[in-house]
Amino acid sequence: MIVDAHHHLWNPDARAYPWLSDDALAPIRRPYGVADLRAATGGRVAATVLVQTVPSLDETEEFLATARDSGGFVAGVVGWLDLTRPDAGDEADRLRSGPLVGVRHQAQDEPDPDWLRRADVTRGIAAVGARGLAYDILVRAPQRPAALVVAQRLDGVRFVVDHAGKPGIAAGEWGPWAAWITAMARCEGVVCKLSGLVTEAAGDWDATRIRPYAEHVLSAFGADRVLFGSDWPVCELAGRYADVLALTDELLAGCTATERDAVLAGTARRVYALS
Repeated sequence: MIVDAHHHLWNPDARAYPWLSDDALAPIRRPYGVADLRAATGGRVAATVLVQTVPSLDETEEFLATARDSGGFVAGVVGWLDLTRPDAGDEADRLRSGPLVGVRHQAQDEPDPDWLRRADVTRGIAAVGARGLAYDILVRAPQRPAALVVAQRLDGVRFVVDHAGKPGIAAGEWGPWAAWITAMARCEGVVCKLSGLVTEAAGDWDATRIRPYAEHVLSAFGADRVLFGSDWPVCELAGRYADVLALTDELLAGCTATERDAVLAGTARRVYALS
């Protein structure tokens, strides 16, 4: 059974999501809950990791409650906290009373591409890592250099690269992204999510276009440092949950059974310390 290491839930009727205001995101600008997720997975997914969508402690606490009420289906939460606060570690301790397994900040949206390298931010990431929590890296091309520096400096933190660093598949980006993936893979504490690629490839995606990116991630990191994520419901902009699963099955067709098990479940359980 699969562990989906990256999905979201949201309710625009109850909270503002500024990033959802883009007209291109109108098709997914509606509530998505656990029942919708269960239906979308088609019974193939045993457990999931719910990932933050806005910089809000209230959302994180709601997600922790959602996980507790899910009967183990939502096995962990990657939440948000203000990394720049001197007491970020204390806040992490408080939130760990629930199934918090990691922390994320949407660094891709920060005006400063070096935001991750700020002293107060790196101090907060170190505090999170010292408490056994993973830190999810959400970046695009402008923020990748800062992410690499932080991963190299904070070698005691478990870093998880979301969506393989968002390669510009639709635009044909390769060299700079591929070199960055190789460099990140040299950092022993870094793992990478095989997620979000259908969105980066845009509406005319197929396995042929995405395969080189997936193969490079698998080659650089090895299957035991790669984990599957659906990025649902964002993925619905490009395809259904079932389409993402089918694509993943095709991309992993050349892997051994042990490698498939790692990508589809084992790596996520280990990295996020899921029960």
